[in-house]
Amino acid sequence: MIMNLEFKKAAFIVLLSVLVFLPAVKDVGAVEPEEITVSAASSLKDAFTEISKQFEASHPAIKVRLNFGASGDLQSQIRGGAPVDVFASDAAKEMDELLAEGRIKWETKSVFASNGMVLIVPASSRVVVSSFEDLTKAKVKKIAVGNPRTVPAGRYADDVFHYLKIFDDLKNKLMPAENVSQALDYTARGEVDAGVVYATDAATRPADVKVVTTAPEGSHTPIDYPIAVVKGTRHEAPARLFVDFVVSEAGLKILADNGFRPLRDR
Repeated sequence: MIMNLEFKKAAFIVLLSVLVFLPAVKDVGAVEPEEITVSAASSLKDAFTEISKQFEASHPAIKVRLNFGASGDLQSQIRGGAPVDVFASDAAKEMDELLAEGRIKWETKSVFASNGMVLIVPASSRVVVSSFEDLTKAKVKKIAVGNPRTVPAGRYADDVFHYLKIFDDLKNKLMPAENVSQALDYTARGEVDAGVVYATDAATRPADVKVVTTAPEGSHTPIDYPIAVVKGTRHEAPARLFVDFVVSEAGLKILADNGFRPLRDR
């Protein structure tokens, strides 16, 4: 009787140990998703967030980590050895420089969309601005633009100002932003009298900003968006799959839904 009791106790302890150990065995056998880092221009935030969700849904073994910023800053991060797998810029310059330096896998490069520049004012603004030329008037004190040293949108804005021969009248009014999203925020909050941003960015804040006009055709360098796999990535296969998804019919539809133009419509 005593031995039978001891046997039951021992059996219970063994069973309890097995039950406790089973989850650990399951975890050991679980396969963690392979993570890739995608560094993309700030203006792509909404579109790439949606693209990443759809991509992960169709590729459950891959996790996408998004890193947004000014293309010039992202370029510097890649040069500094940041573990970036995919780079998507809002200008050819940064991509082409990295390509020339041997930091981009050239065969993966693709231009997938384009954009336009618009002049915006705060929705609650009482300053009447109806054209880019109106920015030269004394009533306009501050104009938000991207910092042209690191932000392609800032260079495009400079192109427009030079094309219209108003840059010299505006240079002391310009308020440089770290990226185009910040220029939009400055304008939306009424911290400036006007801003020059991408058409896609302005469309995300219709209650906060009003689009005055679009930059004239040919007034700035074409706003093309290239994407490519970064050379040296340890996740080349999933990185290539992500690039392929961006330029696929599903990816391009998401971009179009977010206001980006197909290249044929530039």
